[in-house]
Amino acid sequence: MVLSINVTVLLAVIIIVRLRRRTQARKRSDEQLTVLIVLVFGVLVAPTAFGQWIADTVGQLAAGINDSGR
Repeated sequence: MVLSINVTVLLAVIIIVRLRRRTQARKRSDEQLTVLIVLVFGVLVAPTAFGQWIADTVGQLAAGINDSGR
């Protein structure tokens, strides 16, 4: 999975650069492209150990919040 990790890092950099720009100047197609890039990033990160760690952490956090509401 070396290739997917390198592509993931590249997509992470692209996402950060795109999100740092001013929001008023964006077109609808520009926003759609950003959403597409973020979705591809999520698909590439999900099967990695880091992606699994994030999913487990968020799941535990959600379960803790759910349990505290009872």
